[in-house]
Amino acid sequence: MADTTQMQPAVVDSPVLEVFELKKYFPVRGGIFNRVLNQVRAVDGVSFSIKKGHTLGLVGESGCGKSTLGRAILRLHEPSSGKILVNGRNIMGFTRDQMFSERRRMQIIFQDPFASLSPRRTVAQTIREPLDVHRLGSKAERERRVTELLDVVGMSPQVRDRYPHEFSGGQRQRIGIARALALQPEFIVADEPVSALDVSVQSQVLNLIAQLKRDHGISFLFISHDLAVIQHVSDEIGVMYLGQLVEQASVRDLYARPKHPYTRALLSAVPVPDPTRSYKRIVLGGDVPSPMNPPSGCPFHPRCPDAKSICSTTVPAKRNVGTDTQPHEVSCHLY
Repeated sequence: MADTTQMQPAVVDSPVLEVFELKKYFPVRGGIFNRVLNQVRAVDGVSFSIKKGHTLGLVGESGCGKSTLGRAILRLHEPSSGKILVNGRNIMGFTRDQMFSERRRMQIIFQDPFASLSPRRTVAQTIREPLDVHRLGSKAERERRVTELLDVVGMSPQVRDRYPHEFSGGQRQRIGIARALALQPEFIVADEPVSALDVSVQSQVLNLIAQLKRDHGISFLFISHDLAVIQHVSDEIGVMYLGQLVEQASVRDLYARPKHPYTRALLSAVPVPDPTRSYKRIVLGGDVPSPMNPPSGCPFHPRCPDAKSICSTTVPAKRNVGTDTQPHEVSCHLY
C-alpha cells in the first residue's frame, strides 16, 4: 500500500474530470397505475471540466441541483444522459463491477457530519471501511493507514477507538475527510462540507482541504451556497441556476467582472466588511421556478431585471466572453 507522505502533486495540464451535457431527471409518478406524470429536471445539460490539482467551486441557491450533480458524476444517482470522462474514459457505460473499481479514484465528503458517520462504528472502523471493502493491504497495513490518515487530518491516533458521538462537528468532518482519502482518490466531491459547522471550525476544515489539494494534487468539486467559502477554496467557479450552469470563470475574473444577472445578484448579497464602502444589493423578484415546469427560453428570465423579449422564447447559447487563455463562459442573451 502506497504511503501518502510520498505522493507528489499531480500534473495540472490535463483534466481529471470532463462532463458533457449531463442530465438527471427524476420521474414524478401518480395515478392508479403509478404512471410517470412529469419529470423533475434536477440537472439539465451541464458541461465543465476540472484539471488535476484544481478545484471547481459550484454555487447557487438551494434546490438548483448542485448536490444532485455531484452525486450523478459519481453515479450515486444514475444520470439520465450525457458523458462523464474520468482521465479520458467515459464511465457512463461502465458496469457495476467496473464502477466498483473506478470509485477508488473518486470519493465524496458528505454535507452532514452528524449523519454521514455510523454511530455503531469506531473511528478506526469508519476510516478503514473503504480499505476493507476493496481488500487493500494486510490487516496490519490497513491499521497503519488509519494512523497515517488521522495524522493527515490533524487528529491523534488515540481517538481511533472512540465513537462519533464523542466528537464535535468539525472533528466528525475531519473523520469523514480521512475516510474519503483512504483509497488515495484523484477526485473528490465535497458536498457543502462546512455548512453545518461553526465559522471558526469552518476555517480549519477549509484550510485542511486546501492543504490536501496542494500536497497531494487532489482535484475537488466543491459545492456550497456560501460565496465567501467558494472564493477561499476554488480556482474556478461555476454558477448554477435551475439545473443549468449559467456562468463559469476563474475566481478572480468572476468576482471582479460577473456577467450573468443572476451571478451579479448573488454577489451583491455578500456583506462587505467595510463601513466606508457603499454597495447596492440586487433584490430578485418572484420565486425560483419549479424544476418540473421550468420556464421557456432562459430559465432565469422571469426574475431577471435585464430580461428582453428573446429571453422568454430562446435558450441562450454558452459564449466565451473572456480570452482563449482566460475563458469566461456565460449563457445570457446580453452577450
